[in-house]
Amino acid sequence: MVVFNGQLKIKICEARNLKPTAWSLRHAVGPKTQTFLLDTYIALNVDDSRVGQTSTRQKTNSPTWNDEFTTEVIEGRRIELSVFHDAPIGYDDFVANCIIQFEDILHNGSKHYEDWARNDTTAVYREKGEQLKLTTWLF
Repeated sequence: MVVFNGQLKIKICEARNLKPTAWSLRHAVGPKTQTFLLDTYIALNVDDSRVGQTSTRQKTNSPTWNDEFTTEVIEGRRIELSVFHDAPIGYDDFVANCIIQFEDILHNGSKHYEDWARNDTTAVYREKGEQLKLTTWLF
């Protein structure tokens, strides 16, 4: 397994087609369940360490952030982005998860990754159709 040592700069751009989970719909009634809009944010981790959290985007299932984070990484293996719905009561609701291996970024030799991450070998989501656009630079 390839590990990364150095500085990571990541820009979380936007997401598309996020879907509320059954848990986030637990208080919705009637036709609202078909058009339920999320209040989303993304928690960013490198391996098991929290790097940061985006701002919350209100009432949208296709939010735009353009939030940037920079951190020093020592023996990093993966970048994990977890999307949550900012619940007004109780714990925030999990929406989707995306994992990108540093090995996949380093494999192309450019130390730069810019693309839509989705349900494929480099990013795993809860359901098909949900996408997250991000840009990473490794120094």
